[in-house]
Amino acid sequence: MDKKILIDLSKFRVYSDKSCDNTPPEGFFTNSPNTIGFKSIREMAIFQFTCRKCEDAPCINVCPFEALEKDTEGMIHRHTNLCVSCKSCVAICPFGTMMSDFFKHIKNKDLFYDLSDNHELHKFIKACPIGAVSLVDMDENPDENIYKLNDQVLIKENIWSTEKQ
Repeated sequence: MDKKILIDLSKFRVYSDKSCDNTPPEGFFTNSPNTIGFKSIREMAIFQFTCRKCEDAPCINVCPFEALEKDTEGMIHRHTNLCVSCKSCVAICPFGTMMSDFFKHIKNKDLFYDLSDNHELHKFIKACPIGAVSLVDMDENPDENIYKLNDQVLIKENIWSTEKQ
């Protein structure tokens, strides 16, 4: 794939805010090594770019099943095989990073798309909110709030920073 997938996280937030019943489609890569359970591209992006990586992360401390952990770089990871969707982390997150739609038990397998498959990728783009996902021929561009998630995916997100500009 020469083109990259560009995901605008703000479009997903607007989509989810419009109705509690909206369950956004999720993209994933079958060839992505992951040792802590199924991870959607959107969940990985939110933990990498939206999460404020609190020093004493209340989401980790409140989880009754120890499903959340912080890596050496301060990034939070959710063990989907341990998570029971109690949403304690959603309620306690002071910044609203933890999205309750991550924890829905989605029964409709048609909402999951393997982005490794070109046909599935195009179905995913069509299923997403308008303008949320596109194929682009560009690289990371922090000046435009576009960041590299991996070799195939770019994320558009306003990243919180303590640095003065």
